[in-house]
Amino acid sequence: MAGESKNSDLILRQARSSLVNQRAGGRRTGSIGQRSAALKRDYRLRKLIRTGVAVTSILFAAMIAGLVINGIGVVGVIVTALAIFTAIALFSSYPKLKVPEMRDLTGGDVKSLVGRTELWLENQRPALPAPAVQLVDQIGVQLDALGLQLDGLDDKQPAAVEVRKLVGEHLPGLVNTYTSIPRHLRTEPRAGRTPDEQLADSLSKISTEIDSVTRQLASGALDNLAIQTRYLDYKYGAALDEPDGKP
Repeated sequence: MAGESKNSDLILRQARSSLVNQRAGGRRTGSIGQRSAALKRDYRLRKLIRTGVAVTSILFAAMIAGLVINGIGVVGVIVTALAIFTAIALFSSYPKLKVPEMRDLTGGDVKSLVGRTELWLENQRPALPAPAVQLVDQIGVQLDALGLQLDGLDDKQPAAVEVRKLVGEHLPGLVNTYTSIPRHLRTEPRAGRTPDEQLADSLSKISTEIDSVTRQLASGALDNLAIQTRYLDYKYGAALDEPDGKP
């Protein structure tokens, strides 16, 4: 566990460094975390393999046809080339990478939850205001650190259940509630704060909680994991919807 704790701290330090670089004009990558990036790499690899198999099959079929009919001729070569081009175009474009929906985040094992949540957050990022985007990027790296601890955690343990609520329900629920607000209303003050400001504040709280949970898991404090109920029970949606700003 000590080694995993060091890895978690290293990832968090890299997150802070990345954020500083981004604010200084650094290039932002498409993925907010290593796990979502790994899922996309796996998807591209599978697509490449399918393309390779298709092209190999076409060439093999052309070779067999040439042996049977003693050559495929110019027309056969053209048909083979067109078939290869079509296969490459088709398998390079389809199937599309499936972005998880909210209902997908509540199922499955807790170990794969991190990657699925990161992918979902990446898809929502374009709709978020700049301060919230920075927090989402920070949360993405924090989720990677959390994922290191979840790799050895049984799904039935209370800690896994609480993490699922925080990462699979409350975090996406907050973002989903914000994106459901009409764009022209997101910058209008309600009870002294705009939905943009409320979103950033709530994301900051979740970021703090994810960091706290990661550190407790890394230290082996499974029995004392205390995800603070004021965050887990806080109705993020209501916080954005209620005119008085109360949960």
